[in-house]
Amino acid sequence: MISRLTFSPRLLALLLPLLAAGCGTDPRFDRTTQYLTATGRVISKPLRQADFDTVSHWDGDGVPGAPSIRISLSEQRAYFYKSGQLVGVSIISTGREGFGTVKGHFKIIQKDKDHVSSRFGDYVDSQGNIIKKDVDRDKDPMPKGAKYDGARMPYFMRIVGGTGMHQGFLPGYPASHGCIRMPGEMAEAYFRNVSVGTPVSISD
Repeated sequence: MISRLTFSPRLLALLLPLLAAGCGTDPRFDRTTQYLTATGRVISKPLRQADFDTVSHWDGDGVPGAPSIRISLSEQRAYFYKSGQLVGVSIISTGREGFGTVKGHFKIIQKDKDHVSSRFGDYVDSQGNIIKKDVDRDKDPMPKGAKYDGARMPYFMRIVGGTGMHQGFLPGYPASHGCIRMPGEMAEAYFRNVSVGTPVSISD
């Protein structure tokens, strides 16, 4: 004879959130998830991300096909495709008011892993102490005796003019001078998988 398990309404109310949480856990962000490296070594290495980033992921390693990127300004997302197949999504921070990120169809025209901005940065003294922070060299005159220290933009992928994708600060809203900032791990993954000539579309 098979007996049927029964639960009181109170116990069921306690169990349901736990069951739902277990089913909804994304293994990519679970520290118990194990990954196999190229050398066959098993490691536990979840994708590092900002507290608010529950979106960014990369599944493109080993996937063949021509790369392309679609950037959505309204969604603040950069989508990476290989031959039309979505293999990566990254949160981004694009241009703030007055420095809007340009829209259109472009191509990667330069890659520079250790790029430093020639326009935006800080004015510092001879010891490297900041005299004036977050300057625009086109608008802010340099104080006497100061020198310019350009903002670091690792994994820079230039799209048009001074605009490109790169690793940068992500406050959760558009905050750049027009560039497309990304988390470090995502900027590195995109950088590895694009070439000069990779198509990039930017739209609302």
